[in-house]
Amino acid sequence: MDVHHLTADGVRECSVDELPALLASRVGLVWVDIPTWDAEARDVLTRVFGLHPLAVHDCEVRNRLPKVHAYPDSLFLVLHAPERGAGGHVHHVELDRLIGPRYLVTVHGPVNPAVPLDVALRDTREVLERIRAGRLRPRTSFDISHAIVSTLTRRMEKFVEELTADVWELERRVTAGAYDDPEKFLDEMFRTRHGLLAVRTIAAQTAEIYRRVMGLQRAVPEESRHLVGDLVDQFDRIAGLAVEEKDYLQGVIEFYRARTETKMTIAAERLAVIAVVTLPITALASVLGMNLIVNQHTTVVPLVTALTVMIAMSGGLLWWAKRQGWW
Repeated sequence: MDVHHLTADGVRECSVDELPALLASRVGLVWVDIPTWDAEARDVLTRVFGLHPLAVHDCEVRNRLPKVHAYPDSLFLVLHAPERGAGGHVHHVELDRLIGPRYLVTVHGPVNPAVPLDVALRDTREVLERIRAGRLRPRTSFDISHAIVSTLTRRMEKFVEELTADVWELERRVTAGAYDDPEKFLDEMFRTRHGLLAVRTIAAQTAEIYRRVMGLQRAVPEESRHLVGDLVDQFDRIAGLAVEEKDYLQGVIEFYRARTETKMTIAAERLAVIAVVTLPITALASVLGMNLIVNQHTTVVPLVTALTVMIAMSGGLLWWAKRQGWW
């Protein structure tokens, strides 16, 4: 657990034991970052910050949906960020925040074991480095929270951009016919669409959460209300970008399926021509063959007549199929 005390003089690293005094002093801002959940984290949130047991439970377990809980003097938020995994899987990396008048608590995870811890910590670390370097000078806890979430949304936008590059490559391969394994190629397209659906869902759900926050008059100070509105716009924009790219990819998929179905239709028509030409001949041969050709004696005239009829039937059927436009 990392405790940062942010003042006009910079950032000072503190111990957990200093937290009560720091909160009571009302000097600067206190930022507590909890990389992994443990008994100490539970004790600090319960004893020092007086967090509601339900919110403590939400910090301890994985939440499948973003959420918001408003308390008399604080706001508890759960949100997720997408992270690409193996085989097209999209991990939902969770970040929980407790925002108070002069303090911010960030709780990471729990995360899937397949996701490195550095992935979960990168947004908060980036914001902390900006504060240390003097590029960000937060005045309220909402300023820090807004900076963290804005960093997260930039990564989400990059996530959509990477998927867009995949969409463009898939379109190029479809129009050029450059795919050897149709089943594998279709799988790639659906995995890319799954990624766009995942980021669209995360962004849209989080935007709804922040709209709910906008309606909580007591939970958000007037000076910070514009920050919440800005986050709503950011998540709406990302959701819109993901929807547009998903629709574009759906058009590529439909073009690919139409081309494949056309090829199958043409193949079926050609098979039908073959069947039309060969079936009558096969039927005639099966009736007359045993009677015209035998081991000891062959009746030449009937054989020639049967062959002539077969050729005439084949020619007539081919001409008829041609007139129908089957080949």
